[in-house]
Amino acid sequence: MANFVSADWVAERIGQPGYLVIDPRSAMRYLMGHLRGAVSVPFKKLQGPDGKLAEPEQLASAFGNVGLSDDVSPVLYDHQDGRNAAMAVWVLEYLGRDDVHIMDLRYESWKEQGREVLYRPVPTEARPFTVQLTPSLRASLDDVADPGNTILLDTRTTEEFDGNVEMDHRPGHIPGAVNLPHAETAGADGNLLIDEFELRERLGIVGIANNDSVIAYCRSGVRASVAWLAMRQAGYDVRLYDGSYAEWMDSDRPVEL
Repeated sequence: MANFVSADWVAERIGQPGYLVIDPRSAMRYLMGHLRGAVSVPFKKLQGPDGKLAEPEQLASAFGNVGLSDDVSPVLYDHQDGRNAAMAVWVLEYLGRDDVHIMDLRYESWKEQGREVLYRPVPTEARPFTVQLTPSLRASLDDVADPGNTILLDTRTTEEFDGNVEMDHRPGHIPGAVNLPHAETAGADGNLLIDEFELRERLGIVGIANNDSVIAYCRSGVRASVAWLAMRQAGYDVRLYDGSYAEWMDSDRPVEL
């Protein structure tokens, strides 16, 4: 499980042996300013040619190529709703890492506090990254098609859930799913992690109890990773369906409005 850490904790470990700061935002955002020593691993590097999550070997290479090895712990940070870092956390834990750290303070707040920001890309050196998959974190199309007692949590907007968008050629949602937009599971006031009490209250409103098993999805898996991370930190039994609604509507499975 990822360990949320303070900005001071991160600042003290920048440049120290055994830690690698990773910026999971877009390459453009990275060049617009990043933490000292941070290397860039945007989500695009974690995608295959078809836009879906890449194979484990490619995922490992994306992190290994920037210097993340078995004896170096990743330290992530993000901006806005934290979806980039949340997805990176899920990928790293799926690959078997149990030493992931994530700064709770958003990048915007780091900068507003006058902390150090640099703009040049950081040179990288490839290092070996060992994969030890954790399949229990990932849900497949078949898992979602036959969930049993597991609750399907759709983290897209209410408009997407109700089918009132033009981007989907088969609008609607996966039958039986409940809806809680991912923004409702993100932190506030400059922090990435939502207050646990608020999270449990919001999940309870849509019918998710503390002991329920949950599969979270959105359209491509990225937004749903925000809910996945928040719920995992709060102790829920939750998996991520990274294929999400894009994969579901491209299959011959039914949709619900």
